[in-house]
Amino acid sequence: MSSPAVEYARQNQPRFLAELKDLLRIPSVSTLPQHKTDVERAAEFIASQMRAIGLEHVAIIQTAGHPLVYADWLHASGKPTALCYGHYDVQPPDPLNEWTTPPFEPTERNQNLYARGAVDDKGQMFMHLKALESLMQSGAGKLPINVRLLIEGEEEVGGESIARFIRENPQKLKCDFALVSDTEMYAPDLPTLCVGLRGMVYTEVEARGAKVDLHSGMYGGAAPNPFVALAQIIAKLKDENGRILIPGFYDRVTTPSSEELQDWKALPFDEEDYRQSEVGSSELTGEPGYSVAERTWARPTLDVHGMPGGFVGAGAKTVIPARASAKISMRLVPEQRPEEIYKLFSDYVKSIVPRGIQISIRSWSLADPIIIRTDNRFVHAAKDAMKEIFGKETVYIRSGGSIPVVADFEKHLKVPSVMMGFGLPDDNLHAPNEKFHIPNFYRGIESIIRFFQLLSS
Repeated sequence: MSSPAVEYARQNQPRFLAELKDLLRIPSVSTLPQHKTDVERAAEFIASQMRAIGLEHVAIIQTAGHPLVYADWLHASGKPTALCYGHYDVQPPDPLNEWTTPPFEPTERNQNLYARGAVDDKGQMFMHLKALESLMQSGAGKLPINVRLLIEGEEEVGGESIARFIRENPQKLKCDFALVSDTEMYAPDLPTLCVGLRGMVYTEVEARGAKVDLHSGMYGGAAPNPFVALAQIIAKLKDENGRILIPGFYDRVTTPSSEELQDWKALPFDEEDYRQSEVGSSELTGEPGYSVAERTWARPTLDVHGMPGGFVGAGAKTVIPARASAKISMRLVPEQRPEEIYKLFSDYVKSIVPRGIQISIRSWSLADPIIIRTDNRFVHAAKDAMKEIFGKETVYIRSGGSIPVVADFEKHLKVPSVMMGFGLPDDNLHAPNEKFHIPNFYRGIESIIRFFQLLSS
């Protein structure tokens, strides 16, 4: 069925896209201090959009980190209340030389919009605003359900401020469910709801040897080398089959139900195409005996992301660094507990430190793994709305990633989340040439319109 709101959205597609481009031009990189004013500019942009739509109580909420943006509209008596979540901060664009067009100059190519933040998460967050505008404009200033919006600027740096805000303001955020559009579709044109996320423990291990950097000719053979020590520690964290060697690490790991595993088997997946076009490696690795879906959605992992320290310039410099670090994270699956895993990791690392090395370990972020139940009216309405817009049955998948706020909604607000995402597997999240497929931007807006209308009836 077509509705006046969907018609309004279709007629205004060029303007919606132009406004999204304006938002994408703001380099709101949350992790770099020099972009603090850009992050604030992005928050202002979103607040002004909310006011223009006719949302109420629009507020930029200052935090210890980057601001939150809040708005609501609560006049649909007897109807459910949605909490729309998204984030306006983005990852750093590096390496810049790998972008075909500049990361903060949104560019259209082959029906895709290329820019940092296009899909993660400015484009997807913006779909909520444009769906609400379409409903308001075609509905005489009224919405079919009640909404609250909470948009953050720290998702890419751990999201501590929003977690605290949710903990401290459950009444202000009272709702029946949360709508999160920060995930992807399993395949092009295949409507998808994400119903599981892995948790996360992100750590940094610093190794210290000598009191200052030393000349490797004069001191090599006598002075401890923090990089070698870190390499030895890392080598003892996993075996050659990808099994993690931390004692107790797997104790709480639960396996998916046989029905869920059957559903995953039925998804359109070509392992060789995945290896070549998505991963681009000579072969896939990981625990034997598990499918790629199981290894990326339902098994815990441990990865090393970077090892700052020492000399990394061009040419040679024979230095034994005084200190070096390794950034190491673990993705967790249901029933594993981040605090417990962090302690197991720390205790084990401390037990295998080579002689002559002092070690310190810090935790950058912790997130709970989560499974969303599908036996509720919100998930069912979302499934029906997407089926209507895409003309295909909606599938359920899990994601290997982490969205910490989803666990916060469940824990502190006691509400389920609907993770309705419209990204694609090749959208280059966190990488050069990030993109959002423009037809998915439009279909996402229409799906959200229909979702809210179905919940009202």
